[in-house]
Amino acid sequence: MGVFGKGRRGIGAAGWALRGAAAGAAGTTALNAVTYLDMAGRGRGTSSTPERTVEALARKAHLSIPGEGETRENRLQGLGPLTGIAAGVGVGVLAGLGRAAGFRPPVWLGGVAAGLAAMIGSNGPMTVLGITDPRTWSTTDWISDVVPHLAYGFATHSTLAALDRA
Repeated sequence: MGVFGKGRRGIGAAGWALRGAAAGAAGTTALNAVTYLDMAGRGRGTSSTPERTVEALARKAHLSIPGEGETRENRLQGLGPLTGIAAGVGVGVLAGLGRAAGFRPPVWLGGVAAGLAAMIGSNGPMTVLGITDPRTWSTTDWISDVVPHLAYGFATHSTLAALDRA
């Protein structure tokens, strides 16, 4: 069978969107685990880019993050990672909708496609907002970003494939 297989009867787009959200959550867990293992192994700190992205998005939307000093910083530290969860679940929903449309790629293609979509979904807004510039990243920076996103992609794709068989 090619990349586009037959759709499953009885499971509509909404059902696949929900399955995709669950798969995206599984993928996000895999991404976080790989990221935290890298941090523990290399002794590196967390990235401030998610918090800076939240600040930039709030400014663009003419919103303010309430609080001052440490209270405000703590809010940003909570909101930053939530943007990553939203991106991961959102990409999962899109992957689920792709399955609803009959897109059933082989494991290698599905994993890479989902990982690439997650990279674009998370790094794209940060790049557009001027928070980061991938053109200036070192090889280590790229590896630190690509590997967790591939873990996301393969976990998300594998979860959707398993749900397809269920």
